Amino acid sequence: MSDTQHEKPMNDEEIRTDGGTDTGESFRQRVMDNPKPGAIWLTVLVLLIAPELGRFVDWMLALGGGIKFIFDGFVAAPAWIGSNFEDSLGFVAGAFATDITALLMLFVLAALLRGYLPFHPDTRLGLDLSRSRRVWFERGFLTTVFAAVTAVLVFTPLGALLRNEVGFYVGVLDSIGDMQTLISRETIPNHGYQTPAGDWEGTFLGLSPRYAWLTRFLLVWVYAAVFIGWLWQGYNVFREHYRAMDWTPRDDVIDRLRSHSWGVFGIVVVLGFIVLALFAPAIATYPIQENVYQPYAEDSEFKYFNEESGEVEMAHHGDANLDSRSQGEGSGTVSINEYDEYGRYAPLGTTPSGEDMMTHIAYGAQTSLTIAFVSITIAVFLAMLLSLASAFYGGIVDLMTIIGTDTIISIPIFVLVLMMSVVFSQGDVWIAEPMDGGFLLALIYAFAYMPGMWRSIRGPSLQVAQEEWVDAAKSYGQRPLAIMRKHMAPYVMSYLIIYGSLLIGGIIIVTSALSFLGYGVTEPTPEWGRLISDGRNAVATESWHVSTVSGAMIAIVVTGFNALGDGIRDAIDPQAEANATGNAGGGA
Repeated sequence: MSDTQHEKPMNDEEIRTDGGTDTGESFRQRVMDNPKPGAIWLTVLVLLIAPELGRFVDWMLALGGGIKFIFDGFVAAPAWIGSNFEDSLGFVAGAFATDITALLMLFVLAALLRGYLPFHPDTRLGLDLSRSRRVWFERGFLTTVFAAVTAVLVFTPLGALLRNEVGFYVGVLDSIGDMQTLISRETIPNHGYQTPAGDWEGTFLGLSPRYAWLTRFLLVWVYAAVFIGWLWQGYNVFREHYRAMDWTPRDDVIDRLRSHSWGVFGIVVVLGFIVLALFAPAIATYPIQENVYQPYAEDSEFKYFNEESGEVEMAHHGDANLDSRSQGEGSGTVSINEYDEYGRYAPLGTTPSGEDMMTHIAYGAQTSLTIAFVSITIAVFLAMLLSLASAFYGGIVDLMTIIGTDTIISIPIFVLVLMMSVVFSQGDVWIAEPMDGGFLLALIYAFAYMPGMWRSIRGPSLQVAQEEWVDAAKSYGQRPLAIMRKHMAPYVMSYLIIYGSLLIGGIIIVTSALSFLGYGVTEPTPEWGRLISDGRNAVATESWHVSTVSGAMIAIVVTGFNALGDGIRDAIDPQAEANATGNAGGGA
């Protein structure tokens, strides 16, 4: 027998350390072979989530509410277009326009989902179609199915039953979301009143509001740090025990990013910004409904110790806000780390309207994060779609894309955003309602920043479209969408991650600038730029904190996102950092 026949096949452990050789096993099989590390990690994760289950469910419901809002907007689009036709051309034209618009939208959806069909309808029906005709037949088949399902849901009781069923489960989740959590305001309250004897009632362990709030504030950051650290540990467990490859290029990227001090600073700042936004209800000194949105509601009434009468009395947050306004000299300014005359503690002072600054800062971070996330997600998706399509097809598709994007790029970003914001805000459109114009700004940013992102990745897209593996995929008869998704998109995505992280800082600055001018996020939704505008006339007075604190937050967060973008760029493409260093050190 030959030597080859006597060779002992490598076992899984030998393969996993053999320079990244694939084991050939499925992920499920690798977990079944060694379940202990994953079970331990998952158990600890469940234990971390359990005390804050209500908060996690609230996040899920908020995300679901946003998706539902977008879905409702698409559903309402045909009726809105049809009503415009009906106003000018009559009922028949309006009904026809509504139906045509709905069918076109369903056809676009069918074209996007056609690649996921588990079977070929023409084969099941015994039809012998060419490849191009099969594509159009499958699109038409899916459109018909979607139209039939839509008709059943709209015109039969089944739709009402489905909505009731969904509403029941949403109600169950709402009940879970209302559960008291470990670091919630109900568990660690900081708003109480002082008795004539000098003791505090209604606060955590009888502490003063300052130390009760500080306890909850520190617990939030300790919990967030532990949770983020355990998620990172989960990635290490996956890499060491369950990944098919012992090494991937992503490992080198992560190692370079971890050793990039400027990038690490950006990671810390960005994670802190995200924690501030997600845990805003716990970090805020007072509930935003009581302190900002509805200060005169029945629930906003609280007890306080009146030093003049020597008795405990009742007051509304709205009345207390009027007496605690930080408007410069001669006003009832409440500065950083002070109490107002109603015994309300203000870690960062109060705003010119008397509302708590910390509450505005925390929920303002939530506003900025939502706008930035929505706009960048949409812009990245559109830029990716256009860049891959123009690079793959070329010709007229590439030419039309260039003309369209260059037209948008020719207008300065700030002027374009300001113009569109004013037009849509004054047009009383439904997309201007969420977040008092915040969602509208996100859509405008996506439209304004997408051409620049497309221009930045057009070169890499053209380069990857000419690679041999793309030609091989074409020769094997793969569909264009499959080729772009599997063989081109991963190559371009790294560039989009870099440009997207760098653009988030610019979006936060533009949002603040628009709010400063009165054209961005309007009251009462908290926004950092509007705080700068409200406090700009009192910078040189005892109310200096209003503009200074919010301006410092903007500067720190924007710097953090820029640092993160630089770190990701240098980690993905270390040659870029080397070239930049060489150019900076070059002499004449």
